[in-house]
Parts: sequence; structure tokens; C-alpha cells
Amino acid sequence: MSGATHLLSRCETDAQCVSSANDVRRTSMSGIETVRGPIEADGLGATLVHEHVFVRDEEIESNYPELWDEASRVTDAVARLRALKEKGVDSILDPTVIGHGRDIRRVIEINSQVDINIVAATGIYTYNDVPLFFHFHGPGTLLGGPEAMVDMFVKDLTEGIAGTAVKAGFLKCAIDDTLTPGVERIFAAVAEASLQTGAPITVHSSAPHGTGLVAQEWFTRAGIDPAKLVIGHCGDTADLDYLHRVIDGGSYLGMDRFGLDIFLPDDQRIATVATLVDEGYADRLMLSQDASCHIDWLPPGTREAALPNWHYTHIHDDVLPMLREQGVGEHAIATMLVENPRRYLVGE
Repeated sequence: MSGATHLLSRCETDAQCVSSANDVRRTSMSGIETVRGPIEADGLGATLVHEHVFVRDEEIESNYPELWDEASRVTDAVARLRALKEKGVDSILDPTVIGHGRDIRRVIEINSQVDINIVAATGIYTYNDVPLFFHFHGPGTLLGGPEAMVDMFVKDLTEGIAGTAVKAGFLKCAIDDTLTPGVERIFAAVAEASLQTGAPITVHSSAPHGTGLVAQEWFTRAGIDPAKLVIGHCGDTADLDYLHRVIDGGSYLGMDRFGLDIFLPDDQRIATVATLVDEGYADRLMLSQDASCHIDWLPPGTREAALPNWHYTHIHDDVLPMLREQGVGEHAIATMLVENPRRYLVGE
């Protein structure tokens, strides 16, 4: 049974959900690009919208190979993704781009061993400057000229990533505590690629600094439909006024860091989601964990010791039961996990 079917079957046991179940079953003719090739939109199923496979510094680990064991990391990733599939998750959106160590061939190898859909991204992840590769050429630089990032992103979306047939399904960029010139340049390239292709955008943001609103306003001014935006990491705050303002701006809220208690404890994250659902905003929320099979930003063992809930299955093991205890119904859960990711990717 797929995750989507499982959620619907639960919903149909509740008389209050029966009238809404057909909404989650709606069929779209629009396709979605995945690592294993395009699928029909209904094949996306239950989806976590912000989960990395690997986050790593390729330059560090290619020069210090003792820090990376390819065979064991691939084996571990396959096991973790299989465990996620067994929980009823059909798909993940992997926002790993330049700056995160994206290696699409490694993801292809892993995905070939797991029956799960992985939607890849294109874009650049930085909080400050553009990578030095772009520093001296492009708009506003020493040498000037056209923006190379636009062609790179569009190629990933329309032809394939790194010479493979895998096409990106969405764009990713980041803003942390402030909008720097480098970040704004990447925003401009992401916006242009979205306008050319129709691809949606996920933005890493800092809720405590309010930069989700900065990104939303910037992209809206650039001509991007705010419904094509996921403002990532909105779940890092319990400030309902801030979250209402993002919702009023027309974008999706990424409630996507469950298990990262260092930013906000789970009890506050869960209470915030339950409140927003009760207010009628389930159709604006998406759930995820921002987890990974491996992240080299932390010394070995640190993640497991300091953040024991920061892993792929925390939502299904712990968060969904707690949301149900707080009165969040099955239709709302299906909306957040099934309907909203599909609508975001196909542009409905």
C-alpha cells in the first residue's frame, strides 16, 4: 500500500473526512520529474518536501579520502531510504544543490536500489557570496556579460543534470539573516529560470530573522507566483503573526525541521502546526525534517548524540501521532503530505 493510499484509507474510516477524500485522489495529467524518470502527478503519493540524501563537501572529501567510505555510505543510504519507504513515504524532494555537494550519479545509484521517488533540485546554496566560479563574470561584475547561472539551471530543468537524463523538478536558493548582493544575484537567476520553465522554488530562510517574508516579497516583485514558493524552515518559529503574514502572501510554509530541537523544540513545532490546521491553513503547510543519510557539517557521532530525533522517520514515528493527539485529522494530514506537494510541483 502506498503512503497516499494508506492516508486515504485512514481518512475514509472517519465520517468527517469522507466528503474530502476525493480531493486527495484528484488526477493530474502533469508529469513530475524524478531521479528514476518522469511520473504522473498522482504517483507522487505521500511526500516529504525537504530531505537530503547526502550533504557533503566534495572538495574536502576528494582530497582527504579517509573521511569518506563510498561503499558503506551508499549501503547506509539505501537502508535509511528503505526504512522511510516502509513507513509509507512514497517520495522525497531533495533540495541538494551546488553548495551542498550534489552528485546526481551517486543518487541515481542509491535510488536504483530503493522503490521511492526522489525529486532532484537545481540552484545554489549560499548565505552570502556567489561561488568564486561566478565572481568575475556576469551582471554587475568586473567582466560583465550574461548570467551563466540561468542557463545552467534551465539546462538542469529541461535537459538533465550533469550529462544524465535526470531532470530537476524544482529550484533551490537560500537567504539567512539578511539579503546580500550575492544572494540577490542568485535570486535573480532562480527567478529567471522559473519564469522560463515554470519550475517552482524552495527557499531556505531564517524565520527568527523574518527573511522568509523578504524572499517572498522579492520573488513576487520579480513576477513569480507566490504559490510557486515554499518558504523553507518556517517551522523554526512559533510566531503565528509571522506565519500568518507568509500565508497571506500566498506561499507554502515549510514546516520542515522536525527533530532539529536546537532551533525550536518539537512540542512547539507540533503545537504551531496544530493551531494553523485548526485555523484552516492545512492547504498551506508542508511537513519534513531537513534530514539526510549523511551530513559532513557535524563531527561523526554528533548528530546521533545531540539530535537523536533528526532522522528520516521521526515524522511518521513520533510527529504524526502527536499531531493526531492534538486533534489534527486525517484529511489535514493527507493534505499536508500528499495534496500540497503535488500541487506545488505541478503548479495547480
